[in-house]
Amino acid sequence: MIHEWEALHFLRPQWLLLPFLLLLLERLLRSKDASDDPFKSIIAPSLLQHLRLRKPRRRLFSPDNALLLMFALVTLILAGPSWRQQSSPLAEDTAPLAVLLDVSESMAEQDIEPSRGTRARQKISDLLDRISDKKVALVIFAGSAHTVVPLTNDHDIVRSYLAGIEEGIAPRVGKFPEYAFPSVDRVLAKVQRSGSVLLITDGLGVNSGALIKAWCQQSPHELVIYGVGSEDSDLSNVPLDRSALESLADTCSARFIKNSVDTRDVEAITSALSDGYNIIDNDALPWLDSGYPLIFPALLLALLWFRRGWTRVWGWLLVPLLLTVNEPTHAQNRPDESSLIITDDTVETRIETSWVEQTWDVFVSLWLTPDQYGRLLLQLGFYEKAAHTFEQPMWQATSYYYAEQFESAASLFTRKDSPKARFNEANAHAHRRDYVRALNTYNALLKEYPEFPGAQRNRDWVKKIVDDINRLSQSQQQEDGVGSEDINDSDPQIGEEGAEELSLEQRPREQFTAEEILASPETAELWLKGVQQDSGRFLRTKFAIQLKERGVSE
Repeated sequence: MIHEWEALHFLRPQWLLLPFLLLLLERLLRSKDASDDPFKSIIAPSLLQHLRLRKPRRRLFSPDNALLLMFALVTLILAGPSWRQQSSPLAEDTAPLAVLLDVSESMAEQDIEPSRGTRARQKISDLLDRISDKKVALVIFAGSAHTVVPLTNDHDIVRSYLAGIEEGIAPRVGKFPEYAFPSVDRVLAKVQRSGSVLLITDGLGVNSGALIKAWCQQSPHELVIYGVGSEDSDLSNVPLDRSALESLADTCSARFIKNSVDTRDVEAITSALSDGYNIIDNDALPWLDSGYPLIFPALLLALLWFRRGWTRVWGWLLVPLLLTVNEPTHAQNRPDESSLIITDDTVETRIETSWVEQTWDVFVSLWLTPDQYGRLLLQLGFYEKAAHTFEQPMWQATSYYYAEQFESAASLFTRKDSPKARFNEANAHAHRRDYVRALNTYNALLKEYPEFPGAQRNRDWVKKIVDDINRLSQSQQQEDGVGSEDINDSDPQIGEEGAEELSLEQRPREQFTAEEILASPETAELWLKGVQQDSGRFLRTKFAIQLKERGVSE
């Protein structure tokens, strides 16, 4: 608390000069009221005080004192006291998650429907829906361990590979989760903070407990163990080894969670994962104007002006001042009306509101400007309505960004020629998966402002996605078709007589770059038709090569 008050300052300090003018005006009015006494001109002051029936009593809560209090409140409101910065939506959960999935043969047991492995993959998919901001890596293990997906924010990629995983996909038989922990250290090596490791299995190897315990003692990452299966030996030949998993959890100060038929287990996993929300570009965040709550007591004091004897006619000038507080220093200047024309049909569409909302909007418009009302809606979470209320394009773009209408946001961010607007435009393109345009925007920004905060990191992330699509496209083109070495004597052969003539002429294959695929919807659709839907074959080949080159673990 002391630290916050040390940062106390005023966003609009020029308004602190207002009390001197108001006090001077009030002093002149009081002296005028005192000189307007009609008896002073005909009765001596020494005699007048004895002729009055009673002396006027000075009350603590009087029109004069109420006016002074209102002076102080209005001055504070206009000056804009602030001691903390606003929260930013540009926050990311920097605590990563590494998922270690057991793909050994016992995960094919059907003691829980449809099977342990299928249920585990379903739970991972449900978990990804709840941790949309967290970076996730996927590692599988059986007799050997293999990294399926390195640390990434794109959960759709994790889901696509997760769909191709099945029991027995690892090239070596066994159940050795300890082989997967070197992969964890590798994928989390570049992370600046501790993360979480989710171990999904139905049991452990012989030496797994001791080796994983040694890892826990020297690793900063938190371990969460998720047991899949039933302990009833009548339902499965290999029941869930719950005691071993709970013992490992106690040894590593980890949390053990048992699978459930509902979502309680996923919720428990979500709450057990460590998080670390960091605000991006914290120094540039706007300061929170904390003077607005004082408007309400100031308006209550203004209501006293309806009472007889409390009237200060010029005091009503203070009420408009409450409603015309200057924009914060970080706001944009109001643009020309011609710059508010939006050609995108989705942006021109207005929300149809009920008559109650329309009446409320009309009433609020009597007191607040569109930008002030839009700012209120934005803080209350009505992002889409705020976007249609704002007049300033940058505030409109920000509202559309919060409402996840990234195409509209990107279009509006282009209306300001500044590095921050260009950075936000690139972020909006990346969120709507227009990676080529996002990459080009990041490159253009970094060319002019190489040190712009966050731009290089986001650019590298988008570039990696483009490169992955290029590699996937090339691998699919290499895998498509059957080579001559795959044909054996048992395959059907073409007869010599009466058979149709078979042309062995190969058609030229079109190859597309990631830029061509992502820039054109038609090309993207054509490319997707050629993509192999089942990634299991690719993963089996990849894992076999890894086992041959580097052994059972990384």
